[in-house]
Order: sequence, then C-alpha cells, then structure tokens
Amino acid sequence: MSRVGKSPVTVPAGVEVSIKDGQISVKGTGGALSMVQNPLVNVTSDAGKLSFVPANESREANAMSGTMRQLVNNMVVGVSKGFEKKLSLVGVGYKAQAQGARLNLSVGYSHPVNIDMPAGISVATATPTEIVIKGADRQRVGQLAAEIRAIRPPEPYKGKGIRYVDEKITIKETKKK
Repeated sequence: MSRVGKSPVTVPAGVEVSIKDGQISVKGTGGALSMVQNPLVNVTSDAGKLSFVPANESREANAMSGTMRQLVNNMVVGVSKGFEKKLSLVGVGYKAQAQGARLNLSVGYSHPVNIDMPAGISVATATPTEIVIKGADRQRVGQLAAEIRAIRPPEPYKGKGIRYVDEKITIKETKKK
C-alpha cells in the first residue's frame, strides 16, 4: 500500500467533512471545497480521522489511495489555514497594484497588464514589488501564481522579471570577445 495513503487525515475542529454519492465535501472557515471520489479508493471517516484504503489490490488503486489522501488533506488544510504564494517583481519600473479582485501589473510592456482574480482567491500587494496570492484551493493558487509569473518570467542575464520569493535564478555570464 502507498506510504502516503497509509497515514490518516486528521480533521481539525471547525472543519466538516461529508462523503456522499461519490463526492467528498469539506467546509470550514476558509470556504467550502469538494471533489469527486475515485472508485478505486474507499474512504472511511471515524473519530475525526479520514482513512483511505485501496478498493482492490491493483497497482493503480494503490497509487490512487495516496493521491486521494493528499488531495483531501490539501482541502482540509485549505479551508482551515489556507494557502499562499508570494511573488516578487525585479526590474526598474516594475510594479504591481491590487485593486479589489483585480491585479494591475506594469512590467515593461507598452501597456498595463490587468488580471481578474477568480472567485475564492484574493490578491494583496504589501509593497509595489511584492504580490501575495491567497486562497483555499492549493491547485488554483499555484496555477494563478504560475500564470502571473509567465507574464514576464525572469530572464537569465540580469534576472529581471516576476519570480517566486524563494526562487533562485542562475545568472548567465555575458559573451566576451
């Protein structure tokens, strides 16, 4: 059995988990998330713990038990604590401004880049060169951060662009005669 799938998911106080009709729903202070249950995995709830057991002995069911466990764990953590990604802008004149559910970027193009935030995701800019994306759904937060980074990815010679805060950019040496 999968090593990840063996460990149960503990449900903290204030979080409700319901398993009905092949649907797993998680509700908490950060919102409500749901996902379709895979038929290869049996999910049982007892005393505030969710356990995931493969439905049969196939390799696919074994792998899917660990995947389902981690996806449900991400949902539980998301509705209780939430997830966040931090981006930084490096470059002269590069700045970001959050206006409600919209992010305005000035990153060296002839026009400003405006991005509307999807429902359930908030964006904040503490300083003009820092962007903080927060939400309950880990996949959507990470995907949105990747899309914002793709607008102006860091270039390898000066390191200018939008990057994750913990990202290390390897700077190339310029050509010499």
